[in-house]
This record gives sequence, structure tokens and C-alpha cells, in this order.
Amino acid sequence: MKIKLILAFVLSGIVYTLNSQTLFQTVRGSVADKISQTPIPGAVVQLMNTTPAMVVMSDENGKFSFDKVPVGKQSLTISYMGYKPSFLQNLSVNSGKELVLNINLEEDIKQMNEVEVTAKVEKNKPLNDMSAVSTRAFSVEETQKFAAAANDPARMALAFAGVVSGPDGNNMISIRGNSPNGLLWRMEGVEIPNPNHFSNVGTSGGGISILSAQLLNNSDFSTGAFAAEYGNALSGVFDLKLRKGNNQKREYTFQLGVLGADVAMEGPFKKGYDGSYLVNYRYSTLSVLGKIGVPLGDAITNFQDLSFNVYLPTKKLGAFSVFGFGGISDQTSYAKPDSTKWKEDEWTSYNSKFSANTGAVGLTNTKLFGNQSYLKTALVFSGTENGDIENKMQNDYSTFKKEYEQRFLQSKVTLSSVYTQKISARSNLRSGFILNQLGYNLTQRDMGDSTVLVERINVKGATQTAQAFFQWNYKVTPKLTTNVGLHYFQLLLNNSNSVEPRASIKYELTPKNNFSMGYGLHSQLQPIGVYFAKKQNDDNTFSTPNKDLQLSKAHHLVLGYDRIINDFSHVKTEVYYQYLFNVPISTDKKSTYSMLNATDGYNTDPLTNKGLGRNYGMELTYERFLHKNLYYILSTSLYNSEYKAANDVWYNTRFNTNYAVTFTAGKEWVLTKKEKNRVIGFNIKSIYVGGYRYTPIDLPASIANGQAKFVTEKTFESKNPDYYRLDIRISLKRNFKKVTSTLALDIQNTTNRKNVGGQYFDMKTGSVKYWYQTPLLPLLSYRLEF
Repeated sequence: MKIKLILAFVLSGIVYTLNSQTLFQTVRGSVADKISQTPIPGAVVQLMNTTPAMVVMSDENGKFSFDKVPVGKQSLTISYMGYKPSFLQNLSVNSGKELVLNINLEEDIKQMNEVEVTAKVEKNKPLNDMSAVSTRAFSVEETQKFAAAANDPARMALAFAGVVSGPDGNNMISIRGNSPNGLLWRMEGVEIPNPNHFSNVGTSGGGISILSAQLLNNSDFSTGAFAAEYGNALSGVFDLKLRKGNNQKREYTFQLGVLGADVAMEGPFKKGYDGSYLVNYRYSTLSVLGKIGVPLGDAITNFQDLSFNVYLPTKKLGAFSVFGFGGISDQTSYAKPDSTKWKEDEWTSYNSKFSANTGAVGLTNTKLFGNQSYLKTALVFSGTENGDIENKMQNDYSTFKKEYEQRFLQSKVTLSSVYTQKISARSNLRSGFILNQLGYNLTQRDMGDSTVLVERINVKGATQTAQAFFQWNYKVTPKLTTNVGLHYFQLLLNNSNSVEPRASIKYELTPKNNFSMGYGLHSQLQPIGVYFAKKQNDDNTFSTPNKDLQLSKAHHLVLGYDRIINDFSHVKTEVYYQYLFNVPISTDKKSTYSMLNATDGYNTDPLTNKGLGRNYGMELTYERFLHKNLYYILSTSLYNSEYKAANDVWYNTRFNTNYAVTFTAGKEWVLTKKEKNRVIGFNIKSIYVGGYRYTPIDLPASIANGQAKFVTEKTFESKNPDYYRLDIRISLKRNFKKVTSTLALDIQNTTNRKNVGGQYFDMKTGSVKYWYQTPLLPLLSYRLEF
């Protein structure tokens, strides 16, 4: 069946037999000052790939437009007296949708009499001017084009140095050896709940992203020493930006694939008004994969989501936007009424249902002032609901016994306001505050070592967090840029707090050689349910021993060097050291538990903030941006990740794989070069990573106890075999008149390698066995844009 799918995809390219024709599209946008967001009138915008050259100037509102631009790859230069010129290369112009660009120019501190245009590699330069180290911009095109990215920012980030994936079937990522829980998700400048389907509490990943690539704009991804505006994160930050809908014409996108269907629409509210809407709905059932021969187990899995962005500018009150996303997902499995199978696989005796629902709705207002400044205020309502029920079938096949139950409801109301002031071409500052009202209604019961359900968590209430920050960017010379700032974070539940200095510098030794250095103190809230874990005392009363847990903290230090090879490629290396402290560990002196190894859920054991951790390593990236229809990224990482437990012994963390090498590449072939309306794309991603750590099973003790027991003195000493995966993406894009179609086949784990996922104790055979990760997985899709 899989071979038939691949052959069908290849043969489908032959059926396109329509006559070639020259196709055109509109390219338009706006030009603004990068810091103050003030429109720049009179900027010169030139389309480079046409004969004769097409040149326009931005109007009084900073807007520009090109009509009848040939489809294909196009490049723009944007220049204005006193500003550094901007180069946008290899822009994809398709017949199905207009290309709308928002271009920010940086004022040049050099006093020049004329504009000097020199090419420079800046494609991955962070959008946030305060981020000097361990940060890069990524585009929506990368989330769509990279093999196995599946329109998912987290999966796309696996191409970058220092990023290692979690188990297959999950987009959880470990950054520089840190727990995946240290990742912060932000949207439009505000923290949002984990935006992934099938996500559990206390985690930052899930089965698949809720966010649609249709809504995302170019965004930033940080892996260390974050700018001062980022708080409540220890490992990384996704700072997501949303795209505005087309405000001049209605456009639609429809995608159908083995994972389900997507429908997106965007357009103006009325003619002459700059407001717009953009909305995407997706419905999917992963069960479809089982019907084409992909083994996914017996569970019934479904999800659906909705995301939107509405832009409403006014003349006096500034620009308003209403944005949001919501996703519901569940997985249900049913017990098999055959006790002989229960001995082979205990889970076949259970009825279970896991559900995860997540949503957020926000209102923002951006007000520009006449003194080169603006204020952005946001009010966001968000929440999550996680449920899990496990009922064991009894020997009569008709009755069930409940053995596990959880229902975690969490809500959040966020108010933030950020003021940005451009003082001069050399200097700008940004400051703001973030207030959160956290609501929770948490229930968890399990059997444990008992024969009845024991209550582990049962609490309902609310608490608050407060954050404030200040950061200042100053260009000492044209070659030396500095950033200094301070972040404050406080949890009002127990008044734990953190005052966090941040600083970075970037020095341009020559036009092709840049050095950078950054430092930051960072902190993070514990998963909310951990604070309310119950402990039964000797007098049969209950207490909450974790209620006074402090924030986990980490010092980050990063040194970087970036060498520009030519106009389209560069080599970058970074070395880093992270020292983590105030990490929750067990109060039991014999325990090796640390929150640094947690992946999800709420730990209900008594904990104390006496744990330590350290991560250090070196990263090297060789990157060629798209040039002559070819791009590639070679990322390598060497690192060590350790933690100190309650017994004062240092251990490897679960995520200490020690090394990772990723090669991501793609090539496009234009079949009809004159008309540029047929393009074949071939993309690959090759991942080679050391195995995750695990604690070996004590087989004699496990046999004696009838359940898995571990050799605690060898905690995380063992490693899974090295992980290797090759992903391939083949696509055929066709531009018709006013319509663009894309047929794509993603083949994940193309070699069908059996990567070890972990070990388990098989009670039936009295032996240790291993489970394996996802086999070859073909994902076929067809998208129309019009």
C-alpha cells in the first residue's frame, strides 16, 4: 500500500498537461522604522529580477505596490536615506495569493550623504533587536518546506543546533540538554499555554501543533541567554508573530491529506478600510493512517482546531487586533474481552480515554505616538483541560474497576503592556509589565500501592504572578552594539521571586566577522499542580509540603562567532555554560529524583529546592540560504547535561545525549523556466543523535516484586542506541491562472529504522524488553490557494 501511494504521487505529476502561460501576481506591502514602527514615506523599493527593473516609492503611509509581477522567485531591495538598506531574496511569488510584506528598516548611525548598498547575509537575523545571542528568525516557509516539519514550529526547529527531539509521535524538544518543560511559548508578545494537541500538564509539547501555518508570520526562536522581556523560561523561547489577512481581496486555502482537512479564508471587511480577517479550521483523524497500513495501535485518535486573527485599525485609538486559537483532542482505547491477551499486554484489559483541550483569545492595542514611540497593550484569556480515565475490565468481561482518574482545569487571564521608545539612531529602550491571574481546579486519584483509589491532588483556587522588565539597546559605535536589562518575576502564592540581570554585546570585527556574548539569569514557575500535592501525616491529616517551593533558576553564559562566507552562506559557532539551581528534588536523601528529568505530569511527592544542574557545550552551524534553488543547514552539537540529586551525587540527565548532528537540505527544479509555473521540490532531513539516558531495570528485584524495579545507583547511566532518522519531502507546485496547487508527499523515517524508545519489564516472560518508535510514515497532502 505504501509503494502504491508513492507511485501515485510520482505519476500525478504527469497529468498536468495544460499549456504553459506567463502568470503574474501583485506584490505589495509597507515600510516602517524597525524600532518605532513609524511608517517611512519615500522609501525606494526595487524589484530585482525583472527586465526592465521595476521601481516604486512608498507613499505617505509607507505603503508600496507592484502589479503584474511574474510568478517565481523574486528579490527586493528597500532603501531610504539615513537607513540601512534591506534585501529580501528568493521571495516566493505564486499566482494563487498576493504577496504582502511588512518591511522594517534600521536607522544607520553613520552620517552618510548617500545610500550605500552592500549585500549582507541577514536572513536569519532576529526580529527582536534586543536578542544578540542564541536567537534566530524562522519563516513560515521553513515550517512548510522542511522535511517532516508538518507546518509545526517545534518540529522545524530540529534543524537547528542544540535542539533534540523527544519520542517520535511527539513534538516535544530538549534544548541544550534541558528538560522540554523549560520552553516558553509566546504569541503577539504574550505567554500562551502549550499550543499542541494531545499535550499533558506540565509539558511544552504534544502530538501535533494546534497553530496553523496559515496564521503565522516570521518569528523568533531563542535557545539561551534570552532578552530581558522574556520570563518564566529556562531552556528556550518561541516568540510567535501572527500574519494579518489580506485587506484588499478575499483569498482562500484548502488542504486535504491523510491527516484530515484544512480550510482557511482571509480578506477585507470593506473597500478602503485597512482592517482584515484571517481564520483557519482543521479537522483530522489520525485513524486514517491505520487504514493505509501504518501501525498506530488500537486507539481511536481525533483532533480539531480553529485559529484566527482579526485586525481593526482606527484613526485615533491605534490599531486593535483580536486573535486566538482553540484545539480539542482525544484518544480512546477499549479493553479486549480475552484474558489470555491480558497476560501478553496488560493494557489490553483497560478502557481508557485521554483528552486535552487548549484555547486562548486575546485583544491587543498598538498605539503609535509622535515622539518615535509606541505602546502595545494586550489582554488574553486562556485555559487548558486535561482528562485521563483508566478502567480495568474484570474477569466477567462486563464490569470495570476504576484505577486512575485525573481532571486538570487551568485558566489564565493575562494583562501586559509594553512601551518602546526610540531615543535616537543609537539608542532605544523597551519596558513593560505582565500580570497573570492563574485559576486551577485539579483532581488526581490513583491506586498506588493500595487496593482503592487514593486522592493525590484535590484543590481549587487562584493565585497570581507579576513580571516587569526594562531593557536598553545602545550602539556604542557602528561596530559595537550593547543590550542591558532587568527582569523581575514573582509568584504571589508563596511570594517566591527572582531579580534577573540580562546583558549582551555584539561586535563586528570586519563586515564578515562578528563576535557576540550574552549573559542572563532566568527563572521558571513549577507546574501548578506540584504546589498542591497532598501528603498524609501520621495523625491521618493532610498537608501540602510543596506549597512553598521557590522558582527554579539558571545562569546562562553564551559566546558566539559568526563568519559570513558569501552573500548566501555563513558559519556560526556558539559555546555555552548553564548553571541551574533552586531545582526541585526529593526530600528523601536516598532519592535520585530531579525536576530536570520530568517530561510531563505533576509530581506528588514532597520536594525541596536544593537541586542543582549544569549544561555546557559547543554548537556549529554551516548554513546556505536559498540560492539558485538550493539550501542546506548542517548543525552539530556536542554537550554534557548533569544534575545533582538529594544524595549529593551528580548524574547524567535523561536528556544528556552528548551529541547531535542534523543535515537539512532542499532543491527546487523549475520545469517551465520561462513561465515558472511548475516547480518540483525535494527536501531531506537527516538526524543522528545519541540515545536518551535511562536507569536500568533490576531484573531479579522486578521478578520478585512482580513489577519493574530499577538499579537506582546506576541512575541514567545507560543510553538507548543512537537515534537515526531520514525524512524526505517531495512536492509539485503548479501555478494556474489565479490558483496555486501543491501536491506533497512527506515520508518520515524513510529507511524504516527501528529506533529504540525505551525499556520495560515483561511480567509474562520475566525479562526486560524494548519498545520501538514510529516506523516509516507516509503523509500525502494536496493544497489549493486561490
